[in-house]
Amino acid sequence: MMADDPTADPIVVGRIGGAFGVLGWVRVTSFTDPPENLLDYGPWLIEDRGAWRAVSPAAAKPSGTGFVVQLRELASRDQAQALTGRFIAVPRAALPAIDSDTEYYWRDLIGLEVFDRDGRRVGRVDHLLATGAHDVLAIDTDAAELLVPFLARFVPEVDVAGGRLVIDWQEPV
Repeated sequence: MMADDPTADPIVVGRIGGAFGVLGWVRVTSFTDPPENLLDYGPWLIEDRGAWRAVSPAAAKPSGTGFVVQLRELASRDQAQALTGRFIAVPRAALPAIDSDTEYYWRDLIGLEVFDRDGRRVGRVDHLLATGAHDVLAIDTDAAELLVPFLARFVPEVDVAGGRLVIDWQEPV
């Protein structure tokens, strides 16, 4: 892919929950914080058979814990329903710059190798969970999934470029 290809480095920011009404509107859950930031980013990219395709939100309004969105490319409930469960992404360049020393996009943490303070490999970051109070790292170890709050006192070192992070966490005995 070319460097200026908007689908080259997508960051997932939401998910389509299903059709809303009969005119091609879809229910959308935002993964951004705050949730309404999703509506400020573009272009939107939708997963389609293993690739990303651009779509254009024409209108949006709050609905429950998410939004209902009209996409220019959809004209019917059937078209909208076919997108149920699909992720919404935006090009990394569409997102605001972050302080690389203290802020991270979840995507950049997933896959990092995890070590304890003594340098022993613990596992690999499999995914993160949003709990409301703070994010939680789900670490895939050889034995089981280990959940560690993503707070500086438990994760004193994050080296995205080096592909690793260090945890200070005592596993329950």
